[in-house]
Amino acid sequence: MSSSKPIHKRMSVLLSALALSGCFQPLYSPSGASDVRAEMAAISVAPIGDRIGHYLSNELAFSFNGGGAETSPKYKLTVVLRERVQTPLIDTITGRATAGTVLVDADYTLLQIGGGQVIAEGTAFTAASYDRSSQRFANIRAARDAEIRDAKTLADQIRTRIAASFASRG
Repeated sequence: MSSSKPIHKRMSVLLSALALSGCFQPLYSPSGASDVRAEMAAISVAPIGDRIGHYLSNELAFSFNGGGAETSPKYKLTVVLRERVQTPLIDTITGRATAGTVLVDADYTLLQIGGGQVIAEGTAFTAASYDRSSQRFANIRAARDAEIRDAKTLADQIRTRIAASFASRG
């Protein structure tokens, strides 16, 4: 036997979702005082030190303008990284770490070029784990892959926060 109660619940959820759909605005929509995409494309990323900084600056530059045409920069993004590795698992027989975690904190500041006004600032953080073995090269490559995953995650966090600050300004 079927009941009509689940159908009524589904219909009420659907109707409330439709009613609320007009309350949300897409982040990258060209409305308001500023176009978020155009503002993001005008961000210049200052060089970031170390290997993970290289990966992060490439990810940020691509996510801001999508690899498209160069635009004259209106903003400058500076990022300071702090990286550390933890080994949470130790093999009790060999005394060697069997896993590692690369933890990265990124302090970022987006300044307007010329005026020096702070547009956005904050700290993003991430962690990526990897397996360790008795092979040295495999450990180095696994740690580098973890750094690349961290860089992608940090770039996504920073890009989203900066886009939200542009959208809220407009």
